[in-house]
Amino acid sequence: MLSLYIPLMLLLLMKPKWNQSIMFLSLMVTPSALHMMANHLPTNMSEMWGLDSLSITLIILTLWITPMIISTSQNIFIQKKAPSDFLFFNIILALILLFAFSTSHLFLFYILFEASLIPILLIIMKWGYQPERLQAGMYIMLYTITASLPLLMGITYHATLLHSYSLFIIVYPSLAPSYMMWLVMNIAFMVKLPLFLFHLWLPKAHVEAPVAGSMVLAAVLLKLGGYGMLRLLYLSPPIISSLKIHLMTFALWGGMITSLICIRQQDIKALIAYSSVGHMSLVMAGILSNISWGIWGAMAMMISHGLLSSALFASTDMSYLTSASRSLLMNKGMNMAAPSMSMMWFIMSAANMAAPPSSNLMAEIMLISCSVFTTKAMIFPLSIMSFAAAAYSLILYVSMNHGVSNSSSSSMFIIIPRNTLVITGHMMPIILIMLMPSIITLW
Repeated sequence: MLSLYIPLMLLLLMKPKWNQSIMFLSLMVTPSALHMMANHLPTNMSEMWGLDSLSITLIILTLWITPMIISTSQNIFIQKKAPSDFLFFNIILALILLFAFSTSHLFLFYILFEASLIPILLIIMKWGYQPERLQAGMYIMLYTITASLPLLMGITYHATLLHSYSLFIIVYPSLAPSYMMWLVMNIAFMVKLPLFLFHLWLPKAHVEAPVAGSMVLAAVLLKLGGYGMLRLLYLSPPIISSLKIHLMTFALWGGMITSLICIRQQDIKALIAYSSVGHMSLVMAGILSNISWGIWGAMAMMISHGLLSSALFASTDMSYLTSASRSLLMNKGMNMAAPSMSMMWFIMSAANMAAPPSSNLMAEIMLISCSVFTTKAMIFPLSIMSFAAAAYSLILYVSMNHGVSNSSSSSMFIIIPRNTLVITGHMMPIILIMLMPSIITLW
């Protein structure tokens, strides 16, 4: 673990340089991958720190995404919008996420879960686009902090009753009603995921955030909610079946509604943000099913969605730099202007609707089957959600790539090698995971 943390801390102490930081963070993927190969079983290194396959997979995702976030934000470096501060906040956020995914101490996880809010809030407030970013920052702060107070109460009760803070030891408190303990400790993760009705902060934060904020929010920060729910599966007793079915119904009907909202969106970032709510509702359904198939499917969807949504936000920013607009109507004609970029959009849109050979297909098959296995009433919202996902993915692709090009935009910016490398770096793991699904099922 020190091979991951010490180099990142040294990078903070050095005078930050843009290209050297990207190269250094890219090389950090190697030691994290070696940890995954070495540790198939949970490894407790102390009372505070521990690793297992779930932790390592999300650590690799964080280290994989961070250099691509900095590379996509090259405009900050070119226009000299405080690039050293930008690097500092991104490295701090990466460190907080690595610590959060590798701690085995429940209260320390809560502190790091809350601490991740500070860098992303500063990134949105300082490098965001419109003045509405102040409102977006207030939304994300109030939703996260308010929902986290019940989690703190649950952790205190858990520690008082069982005298244990470990995330790795399976203990069930026997005195409290199971559904109350489960709800109290999971409400913060439902907001972070986010569950429908708790999702209002997400589209606002995505639309107002710079590309770095959108990428890290979609790729890693939403996964903190899923990670927390997966960890708490072993710390709180199973909820009663009637509450489970009600919550699963609520999540999937909410996912269906947000998928239908995506079909009529004209803002590309808002469309991708609302689609995240639909995909994360499937993750919650998989976790609630409480069977191995659903838990593995939730893990597969978290990784696939993290990579794909980050790629979509990066591509949206590349289009925004050429047309100065996020509207579908203003970004037409890419098929003629930049065929290579059009091909990238086709691959991303196909993966978004869970077409083979993307790992989204594997994740959706697992999650849909375990949801239907739990209750047959889920067939209708799942059917509408699957259809709507295909519809808005096709609308996104056709609107972006066909039609007459906007005469005020230039295609020269979107065909530079860096942009192609960033999108390829996101999409290759999605296909490779399909070839080696044991990465997901090791946990």
